[in-house]
Order: sequence, then C-alpha cells, then structure tokens
Amino acid sequence: MGILMDAARLLLSILIAYIAGKLISKLKLPSILGWLIAGMIMGPHALNLLSSSVLDSAWFNVAESIFECTFGLMIGTELIWKQMKKSGMQILVTTVTESLGTFLVVSLVFGILFRSAGIPLYLAFLFGGIALATAPAPSLSVVRDMKTDGPVTKALIPMAALDDLVGAFVFFLVVALVSAHISTRDIPVAVVLFLVFLPVLIGAATGFVTGRVLRRVRTTGSLVGIMAGMLLASARIGFWINRLLSTSILNFMLIGMSFSAAFANMISEEQLSRLMKVMNPVISFAMIVAILNLGAPLDYHLIFGAGLYTAVYITTRAAGKYSGAYVGAVLTHMPPTVRKYLGFTLLPHSGVSLVFTGIAVSILSGPAPECASIIQGTIAAAAVINEIIAVFMAKKGFEWAGELNKAGGENAA
Repeated sequence: MGILMDAARLLLSILIAYIAGKLISKLKLPSILGWLIAGMIMGPHALNLLSSSVLDSAWFNVAESIFECTFGLMIGTELIWKQMKKSGMQILVTTVTESLGTFLVVSLVFGILFRSAGIPLYLAFLFGGIALATAPAPSLSVVRDMKTDGPVTKALIPMAALDDLVGAFVFFLVVALVSAHISTRDIPVAVVLFLVFLPVLIGAATGFVTGRVLRRVRTTGSLVGIMAGMLLASARIGFWINRLLSTSILNFMLIGMSFSAAFANMISEEQLSRLMKVMNPVISFAMIVAILNLGAPLDYHLIFGAGLYTAVYITTRAAGKYSGAYVGAVLTHMPPTVRKYLGFTLLPHSGVSLVFTGIAVSILSGPAPECASIIQGTIAAAAVINEIIAVFMAKKGFEWAGELNKAGGENAA
C-alpha cells in the first residue's frame, strides 16, 4: 500500500510539474524552469508531496536510473561520427579548456580566501573539482523545449557527454589525492578512474550488439522493442555492478548515451528517424522526472542563509566555465556565436555537484568535520541559487546566438 501511495504522489508531482512547465512557457521561458520550481515546492523542504519516502525508495532509484538511461538517448543519437568528425577535435579541446579553466579559477580564488582564513588549502581543490560538474539535463531541456539549432546547440550536445567524463576524471583524482593526504585509508586511484569510464564501456558494448540486430529489422515496432529491451538490459548490468560495489557510483546517463551512440552509427538515417519519432515523447517524460529529482531535494531556505563562500563559488564557477569555453572556441576557430555564448549554456550544475559534494563530505567528515560543513553548506546553497539563474542564462545564450525555434519538426519534441 505504501508503494502505491508513493507512486501516486510521484505521478501527481509529474502532472503538476508538466502544468507548471506549460504556464512558464507562456512567459517565453523554458519549461524546465517550471519543472525545477515545482520540484522544489513539492519536495521534502516545502509541501512534501514528493517526500523523502519517495525520493529515497529503492523502486524510485531504479526508475530514475532507467529514465537517466533513456535521457541519454537524446545525446547519443546526436553523436553521429560522419557529422562529428569535422568538429570532433574542436569539441574535445573546448571541453578540456572549459573544464580545466573552471577548476583553475575556482581553486585559485578559494585558495586565496582559505589561506587568509587559515582553512586547509586542499579544500580549495575540492571546490574546484566539484565546480567542474555540469548538469546536462537543464540545458538540453532548453534545446528540446525551445527547439534550438545552430553552432552553439551542435557544440553543446556532444560536450554534455564529454564534460561529465572530464569532470568525473578530475574530481575523483582530486578526491583520491586529498584522501591520501588526510586519511590513512588507501583509495585505489586506478580502480576509481576505471569506474568513471565503465558506464561508457557498458553502453558501447550493448549498443554495438543492438546495432547489429537493428540492421536486420524493418518494422518500427520491432526497432523500438529491440532497442528498449537492450536499453533495459544495459541498465540491468549497471544495477548489478552497483550492487557489487555496494554503492551507486555508475552514471546511467552515460550508459544510455554510449549505448545509443553505438547503434545510431550502425543503422540507417531512416531507421534512426523512425525510432526517435516514437521515443521522443518518452524522452520528454524522462526529462521531467529527471528535473523533478533534481529540484525536490533542493532546500529553498538555503537561499536566505547563503554567505560569502556561496556567492564566490557561483561567480567563480560561471567565470571559469565562460572563459574556458571562450578560450577553447577561439583556439579551435569555432564560430563567433560559439565563442560568445556557449559558456552560458554550461552553467547548470546541481545534480552532479550534489553527488560530488556527498562524496567529498564522506571523505572529510571523519578527519576534517569543519571542512565537511563548509563544503556542504556552500554547495547546497549554491545549487538552489545557481540552478534558477543558470536555466535563465542558458535560454538567453541560445537566444543571443539566434538559435531559438530553428530546429525542424523532426528534432522537436
């Protein structure tokens, strides 16, 4: 009975979020802003409709992971090698410069602040590592909702996948080094970094098998059925590995992304078009659930308690993302609109940042509880404030680039 009530709460929350998104869109703002605010209002810190019993339940975590895999289809099916090889190096270089630029700017500024305040410098590097994380769902929701298309959109979609990989790589490397410095526990760096890239390997392997099968399929129903079955099988492998690790460390969006990228490059454009025409409404539904899961845990009360560190974190992260993307775009001779506006689409942050924060807090809570408190309070408050600003700025970035309402009907959801 409890599970049925929780499921009913979730379905009602999805309906309310959908309506909120439609109302927000009437104001020429992206629907995701409505979904995000609805999530915060219905979450445990406000109306409690989407309560902790729902968010922390095993069935919801399984469903959310499957939806993340499904959301990854949106990214992976855009990673067509024939189209990407012309700009592949540009995307890779720009991803690295915006990621490392963010890490350097945030770490440097917090290093100066912490040195003057007598706070350990390693905390500055943890802030820098967390700041790398970009939550792709908000910006990609704007892409879908506002039907954007153009150089900025084409740069953002593959970067959404690569940015997660670079961010996770740098963050876990920093965590391993900091942990070795403050703790007697040995963290096997090679194993941790392998786990960062393991979702890509899982998705690529199952996607390759799926592509081989889909080549022989002609009907749309068979295409969808086989793809959906193999997507669930990919997620099942992820669940099995997480259970072996006793912790949910795998990124299911990356599983879905690499899965779909593999088969999308193996089947015909006509097959892919028919497949995605059916899947687009499912992806849109998955996106609402992902944003609700992003917004519900955010405590709006933290806005009133935000202090200097929160303001510095939001500002320096934005400066690092924008300047890093600008430098990379200039170095690789990307179009002027990409140089000027790509950075604005990379500001959404909260989902991955909260996961990284939880990991950092678990490392610091024993040997340095005061540092754990600083990082937890700062990032939690920043997640609430930044996310609302970032969604608005992502929309403005696409608007200034002249890419709103440019996508054809096939790409629009």
